[in-house]
Amino acid sequence: MQVDIYNTKRYLIDFDSKALPQIFTDCLIIGSGIAGLRAAIEAGRHCNVIVLTKQKVYDSNTVQAQGGVAVVLKAHEQDNLNLHIADTLKVGCGLNDKQAVRKVVTEGPMRVKELIEWGAHFDSTGGELDLGREAGHSASRVIHSYGDATGREIVRTLLNKIEEYKNIKIEENHFVIDLLTEENTCLGALVYSKSMGLHIVRSRQTVLATGGCGRIYQETTNPFVATGDGLALAWRAGVALQDMEMIQFHPTTLYVAGSSRALISEAVRGEGAKLVDNSGYRFMPDYHPDAELAPRDVVSRAIMQHLHKTHSRFVYLDAREIPNFASRFPQITEHCTSFGIDVTKDLIPVRPSAHYMVGGVKVDLSAKTNLDGLYACGEIACTGLHGANRLASNSLLEGLVFGTIAGQAAGEYIKANPQAIKRVPISFSEHLPAGPKALDLQDMRISLNSMMWRHVGIKRDGKHLRESIDIINMWGKYVLERSFDDPAGWEIQDMLTVAVIIASAAYRRTESRGVHYREDYPERDDEHWLVHIVQQRNQPPSLIP
Repeated sequence: MQVDIYNTKRYLIDFDSKALPQIFTDCLIIGSGIAGLRAAIEAGRHCNVIVLTKQKVYDSNTVQAQGGVAVVLKAHEQDNLNLHIADTLKVGCGLNDKQAVRKVVTEGPMRVKELIEWGAHFDSTGGELDLGREAGHSASRVIHSYGDATGREIVRTLLNKIEEYKNIKIEENHFVIDLLTEENTCLGALVYSKSMGLHIVRSRQTVLATGGCGRIYQETTNPFVATGDGLALAWRAGVALQDMEMIQFHPTTLYVAGSSRALISEAVRGEGAKLVDNSGYRFMPDYHPDAELAPRDVVSRAIMQHLHKTHSRFVYLDAREIPNFASRFPQITEHCTSFGIDVTKDLIPVRPSAHYMVGGVKVDLSAKTNLDGLYACGEIACTGLHGANRLASNSLLEGLVFGTIAGQAAGEYIKANPQAIKRVPISFSEHLPAGPKALDLQDMRISLNSMMWRHVGIKRDGKHLRESIDIINMWGKYVLERSFDDPAGWEIQDMLTVAVIIASAAYRRTESRGVHYREDYPERDDEHWLVHIVQQRNQPPSLIP
């Protein structure tokens, strides 16, 4: 099935005499999570860098990451690099790129050691790092910072390192509207900020590190900024997207009326917490031999099945037997306490939520996309590491490794090609009609969230996927082919674009594999579907082994 209504960029960019304000830089990085910041440091060794972030620099999935970094810093009897590779491949259900897996697992220790040298704190006892075990891992190899503040500590460390570079500039509250392209080359971006309005950032190399798209779902662990903007930017620019049907749902997020869906880290189950229903029955052993430590997709589906079976809206996480819970998980404790839940005495109400984009912008082992001058890294990128399902705590490691690769590739290109950017006037034309004045953007957002959760969520089927595609196409006729003049409108356009791409890929993959589960095709089909679905604007989807 083709996605056929998103064939224009939001604005027509022309080179002529009516110029927009322009900023020039060697390397433009879009996004301020772990991958974007690590790319900035690496590119900053060679050239001038501008990092644009949609809101504040701490508004990212990285900062909210309670889980740790899965890494084998030294081999021992219970663990080694090959075991980490094997676990990653097993969870990925046959769709991993083995070269990417080996690259991340083997280069990861070097990147983590760099963080430690730069001042990052990881929890330790007696001078030895504490190693936790999480779902899908055959050994304890996950390191954490301050219990459940790993992502925030990594971002703090990277920002401190960036302060050493006078040639790296971070600009907050900048919304990237479209990539600027010409003859299959990325030349920068059209950007909006309150201080400058619409303007152009011209760059010789550009890195997409905008994170995921969890906010297209009703239930999600993602921050408000995660509306899939980078994925939509890439699509409109003709960049190939891969495995977009693969969305990972986290099994355990706090479910309390009025609460944001705060993540209850995988590490809590790794420390021994059990899932029970409203009668106190521990149900996960009925669904998988690894019980609470089964892969996330298995646990998420089991919870949803048990909720249907027991006519409940949530199950409970019993963490009362974990010693020193408050010191081990201070952020979780604080959040639960704010809703009157004493984790030492009370059960924690939980249910699954959308968590991580496994697919994304297709890149090679150098983080390059099919658009010259454009790289992608972090959650937005599909490197092949995760396959059809992400192994717990592999994402921060991937962000470090491929962020370094992207920044290094961009910086070294600029160093080897020192010519200046040609300064030509650029203007834009609002070639699309204005959006309907009566359009209630918030209502549309809620409607999209609800539909994606019901029909393109943990369990899917062809009938409802087809209906979802038709509905989004209908909405698109009066939203996607209109122009807006503020981030709220642009976000809705991006969310609709990404949603229909996901739904289309999910409709096409007529099997169940990893995080993608079709009730009408419940079995894995290696004969026909041991392939990637690659989607690109103005081209039919392709299947690539």
